[in-house]
Amino acid sequence: MICKAELENGISLEYLDRGEGEVILFIHGLGSTKADWDLQKELFSEEFRIIAPDLRGHGNSSKPKLKEDYGVQKCAEDMKLLLDKLKIADCIIVGFSMGGAIAFEMATRFSERISKIVIVNTAPDFNALGEMGEQMVAERTEMLRSRGMDAMAQKVAEGMFPEKDQKDLRTAFYSRAKENDLEAYYNSFITLMEWGIGDKIKTIKTPTLVVASELDYTPVTLKQSYTSEMINAKLEVINDSRHGVTMDQPEKFNKALLKFFRS
Repeated sequence: MICKAELENGISLEYLDRGEGEVILFIHGLGSTKADWDLQKELFSEEFRIIAPDLRGHGNSSKPKLKEDYGVQKCAEDMKLLLDKLKIADCIIVGFSMGGAIAFEMATRFSERISKIVIVNTAPDFNALGEMGEQMVAERTEMLRSRGMDAMAQKVAEGMFPEKDQKDLRTAFYSRAKENDLEAYYNSFITLMEWGIGDKIKTIKTPTLVVASELDYTPVTLKQSYTSEMINAKLEVINDSRHGVTMDQPEKFNKALLKFFRS
């Protein structure tokens, strides 16, 4: 069921609420929507209650006008307030890309609300990506300002799903990404690139599964490095997958998550 929640901070979030049992909060990536989880929702709702919101600035949720109303910290607060609104004491969190950053942020601030964490193709410090991060900011800023959201959506979709047999995935992702409000997308992106948890990663005690795609934008070695810094984390590498592993290798991804949840 698709629902709306008016949070105490004035933000309105649209979210999917499906199934019964232990709650999984699925958090999507930058420039996307809860549709990132279309290939998970049916399977996981058979055993769990799944909550999958559109983040602020995305989909059918609120789109604030000012940059200071965006950021990983703000989104983490939204997720906590959503759990409060739904009277959910604790849950499993699964975060993909920017959603993974939000999961990291929640783990450092609201650990008592989280039973397990799955971090998917992301990093704990986007502000420490060095030359790669600087290049990403420069390229995306230039493309958005000169060519607009449609061109950005096409570039991202082609990068995530470049193979001939991935046409349907590529088209579906492009179709939703091009609907982004340009300023909301830009503010979400820029504030993400300014974010990081630094040494706080060493304080996260919640059982964590880090999922890394063999062909992700950032190398598996990066995920290996930060997984080794965590107290109670393990790494799962999914072969023949790019950034959008929830979509391009759903069977392998879903199997890895179910194994972790049941352990």
